[in-house]
Amino acid sequence: MTNPMLKIDIDGRIATLTMNRPAKRNAMCEALLTALDGFFTTPPKGVRVVILTGTEGHFCAGLDLSEHVHRSAEENLHHSRRWHAVMEKIQLGGLVVVSAMFGAVIGGGLELAAATHVRIAEDSTIFQLPEGRRGIFVGGGATVRVGRLLGADRMTEMMLTGRQYNAEEGLALGLAHYAVAQGEALALAQELAAKIARNAMMSNYLMIQSISRINDMSRADGLFVESLATAVAQSTPDAEEGLRGFLEKRAPKFR
Repeated sequence: MTNPMLKIDIDGRIATLTMNRPAKRNAMCEALLTALDGFFTTPPKGVRVVILTGTEGHFCAGLDLSEHVHRSAEENLHHSRRWHAVMEKIQLGGLVVVSAMFGAVIGGGLELAAATHVRIAEDSTIFQLPEGRRGIFVGGGATVRVGRLLGADRMTEMMLTGRQYNAEEGLALGLAHYAVAQGEALALAQELAAKIARNAMMSNYLMIQSISRINDMSRADGLFVESLATAVAQSTPDAEEGLRGFLEKRAPKFR
C-alpha cells in the first residue's frame, strides 16, 4: 500500500496519508494521484478515518504543470474527469477524511482539500486558485466544491485576480473549519479523527453520503431523503446502543 510519494501510516481505525514530494511542494503528479486513487478504492480493512497532509511545510501546491504542457484537448478532458473520479472517492467513498493543511493549498491542492470533510489550517496556509494567471482553468472540481464553499461570485474574483487567502480568512470563508498555530494541525487532526472514529459507522456514512447530496436537491426532495437517512440510521444496533447509553447516562459502545 505504500508509495514513496504517498506515505501511509495506520493506527487502528485511523490512517494518515502524507503526500511526499517536497521538492515540488507536494504538487500532484500522475503517480501521486494514482496512489491516492488506489488507497481510496481499496482502503485497508478496519480504517474509518483518514488524515490527509503534506510534508516539509506544504500541503499541496496543485498540479505538477510540467506534465501538462503538451497535452491535447482530449487528453486534458480525460485527465480532468479522472481527477473528478478520485475526488468523488475521497468525498463520497465512505471514509471520513480530515485534512491537516499548512503552506501551499493552491489550485489542485485546494480542490483536493475541498473534497475532504474536516479542514484544519495552520497559520502558514495560503489558499489560492492561480489558474487564470497561467492561461488555464480549474479541472479538479473547484467550480463545484470550492464554488459552493465561497459562492460563485467570490470564486470568480479569486480566479480573476489570483487572490490569496490566509488561514484566518479561509476560516471565515469556509475553506477551513479550524485555524491553528504553526505545527498544531496534525495534533488536532489526530484528536478529531479519534473522536470521529468512535462514532457509529452508519451515522458517519450517512453524514458523508446524504448532506452534500441533499444540498443539491430541491427542498421537498431533500427533506424526503433526510427521512430515509434517519430511518436507516435508527434501525441499526448502534442506534439502539446509543439511545440506551443516553438513557442509562453512560457513553455508548458502538461496533
